[in-house]
Amino acid sequence: MARFLVTAMPFTGHVLPLRAVAQALVARGHDVRFYTGSAFREGIEASGAVHVPWREAPDFDENDLRATFPRLEGRKGLRQVFANLEDVMIDTAPAQVADLQAEWDREPWDAIATDDTSIGVALFADRSGCPRATIVVLPLHLSSGQGPPSGMGLTPGRNPITKTRDAALRGIAPLAMRPLTKPIVRARVAVGLPATPLTFEQTALSDRRILASGSSLLDFGRTDRPAHLDFVGLLAAPPTVPGDLPAWWGDLDGRTVVHVTQGTQNIDPTDLIRPTLDALAARDVLVVVSTGVRGRDELPFPVPANARIAGYLPYDALLPRTAVVITNGGWGGTLTALSHGIPLVIAGGHLDKPEIAARVAWAGAGVNLRTGTPTSAQVAAGFERASTDTAMRDAATRVAAELRSLGGAPRAAELLEGFAARSGR
Repeated sequence: MARFLVTAMPFTGHVLPLRAVAQALVARGHDVRFYTGSAFREGIEASGAVHVPWREAPDFDENDLRATFPRLEGRKGLRQVFANLEDVMIDTAPAQVADLQAEWDREPWDAIATDDTSIGVALFADRSGCPRATIVVLPLHLSSGQGPPSGMGLTPGRNPITKTRDAALRGIAPLAMRPLTKPIVRARVAVGLPATPLTFEQTALSDRRILASGSSLLDFGRTDRPAHLDFVGLLAAPPTVPGDLPAWWGDLDGRTVVHVTQGTQNIDPTDLIRPTLDALAARDVLVVVSTGVRGRDELPFPVPANARIAGYLPYDALLPRTAVVITNGGWGGTLTALSHGIPLVIAGGHLDKPEIAARVAWAGAGVNLRTGTPTSAQVAAGFERASTDTAMRDAATRVAAELRSLGGAPRAAELLEGFAARSGR
């Protein structure tokens, strides 16, 4: 039996895949602690892991980041990306290290498995020498000599001009990320590490073991990934019997179901939900809406008769009955839908969402609307293509097969077990 510390930044899309890995480690007989925010305590304990809360680190609410990080107010696009990375991921790192050191002093562990944005955990591992594996819960942002840099929402060039573009962008990408070097150095010095000017990628991603959610088809088929990286497909807990279903659940019977979601951040329903409802109001479909906030089962505007609303929905029960998913492109939700072979319409407008939309479209498994605030006409056109294009549905089926073949959380747990054993602590 090995002792693992599993960690994730306290966002639903980060915690759920790591929780699935923790559950799989527990099932293999290992001792598992899970360091994340208090909002996730109940689910962590249900997985069989011991919850270690953020104490010195600010225990923020993912649905109200601005309350803890006021600099995020009004920011979108690249300004939001950099503010998120600096304020949320980097500047909280010294307090995370304090939490981890206190837990380590109470009882050490043999290896760490952490998500790909937990800078504090990376610094603690660097300081303590504890073996660290990275579990990538976002689209893989790892430098490559193929295609454009990750995060730009571009697909690989197919002709000499666009291939030259890709090479030029790869050359300047490090310069674009340079503003994060100074905050990382500041965090390193604050925890007693040398002021080494490392990039975010060099800090966040382990140079010993990387397990990436997703698959090669969703990584533009790149062939120059390092030997210490494995794709592991969809990181999800085994299906469970759904609890209380919405009172309207029976309305799904015999209907063509379209699911629309904006995830759990930037959840202004006028961005995507409203234009989707307008676009499909006269269609013979049932539009099932997730607001992204548990208990928020209504929208602040009238909805058409063919719409059903809930805060959260049991995907294990919903997706097998769903024909098309219209989404803002959150990585976890995207992988879950694709694992069912469902074509997607993606309105990715901020953070990593444009990148995800580009990857899905490149794989042929969805429509990239190229905006986070589409018009109803754009949504209608995207839905028409996703619901009628047999080649797109076939591509989604291929992605689903590849995701399943990679083993998911049980395979990740097996690989982590081997990593811990080889690390010899």
